[in-house]
Amino acid sequence: MARPVVAITTYEEPARWGAWSERAALLPSTYVDKVRAAGARVVLLPPDDGDTDVLAHADALVLSGGADLDARLYGQRAHPSADEPREPRDASEVALYLKARELGLPVLGICRGLQVMAIAHGGALEQNVPDLGLGTSHRDAPGSYTRHSARFAPDSLIANLLGAQEVEVNSSHHQCVRAAGTLTVTGWADDGTIEVCEDPAAPFVLGVQWHPEADDDPRLFEALVVAARSRT
Repeated sequence: MARPVVAITTYEEPARWGAWSERAALLPSTYVDKVRAAGARVVLLPPDDGDTDVLAHADALVLSGGADLDARLYGQRAHPSADEPREPRDASEVALYLKARELGLPVLGICRGLQVMAIAHGGALEQNVPDLGLGTSHRDAPGSYTRHSARFAPDSLIANLLGAQEVEVNSSHHQCVRAAGTLTVTGWADDGTIEVCEDPAAPFVLGVQWHPEADDDPRLFEALVVAARSRT
């Protein structure tokens, strides 16, 4: 049986390798490793302001992490702590997500990817978690992970996939979902911030605020590939 094809969105950032320093379409290899280990073939999708027809050749979509989304997408002014907007990436990923939903593809959103999903559904973000009085509970410092617990709604997709209503997760973010729009919130951190959104009307549309690609538990990727395989 041919392996299903999982498309993963990429960053577009300055990068260095060997003697070169260039702007590059890139992605931490942990995403690729997790998807391949789960039994799928990976196609990387850099930001593109053209059509989304490429998803006709994919069996699932992963929206990866990365820089803050442009606050103008949800009608706010940027917080002083916000990253410089990546407008092409923002537009590309919202369009890809909406196309994936139109095609009925399984979707896994990770960190920023969850936030893309929420905004596409009419939601909004909290632009700086420390402003909520939560300190560095979701990120000690840029480039590091903080571990904390997350609890899940009974009988939600995330609870069923992980076989528990509470697990420890690895976070690295200073923004979070404030309102999920038409998605359903099914996971929360101890401090009440949103950790999981999903669409109960779809077989597999799931966004998590943590980074399963950088953790030891492969079950979310394995479940995504099972859902992708069911389409092949």
